[in-house]
Amino acid sequence: MTSSHPSIFRISPLIRITLLALYLALTLPLPVLAEATEAPVNPIWLWLALVLGWLALYGALSERVLLDEAGIRVTYPRWFASLFRKGWFLPWDQVKALKPKTTGQGGLVYYFLSHSGEGYLLPMRVAGFSRLVQNVEAKTGIDTQDVRPLAQPWMYIILLGFTLLLGVVDLWAIANRGNLPPSL
Repeated sequence: MTSSHPSIFRISPLIRITLLALYLALTLPLPVLAEATEAPVNPIWLWLALVLGWLALYGALSERVLLDEAGIRVTYPRWFASLFRKGWFLPWDQVKALKPKTTGQGGLVYYFLSHSGEGYLLPMRVAGFSRLVQNVEAKTGIDTQDVRPLAQPWMYIILLGFTLLLGVVDLWAIANRGNLPPSL
C-alpha cells in the first residue's frame, strides 16, 4: 500500500449480483400481477417504486472502501451519498480498537473504536476482505487474527441458487397471468 495509490475494496460481485437479483425476483412480478388481477394499485406506480428501490439498492451496494497512508474511508457514489449515506473517514492514528459486536441474528460484526469514542463499522462484505484486514493490522497494530467475514461465499451461492429458482417461478407466473382470477 503506497501513499500515492490507495487500496480500493468494493462489495463482492457475488454479493452484489445475488442481492440485486433477489430484489428483482421479489419485486418484478408485482406490477405485472397487479395489472393481471386488476388490483386497485396502478401498475405504473409499482414500476416507478420498483425502479427507485433498485437504484437505492444499487447505490448501497456501490460502497467502496479506500485504504491509504492517512486512514480508512468508506464512500458511495455522489448521487447516493447526497440522498442516503454520506460515508466516513477515520485516520489511522485515531483508531483505538476493533471491537466485536453480536448482531441480532447471532453473527459477529466489528467496529473501529476511535479515541473520541465513536464507532465505525468495519466493512465486511468486500472482495479481498482478508487483505483489507491485513492492511488494517499493519496500519494500526491491532491483532485481527480472529476477524472473519460476516457471511461466507457458500451462503451467497445458496441464496443465488434459490433466487434463480424464484426467478423461474416468477417467469412462469408472468407467462400464465392471463389465467389468474381478478381480485375481489
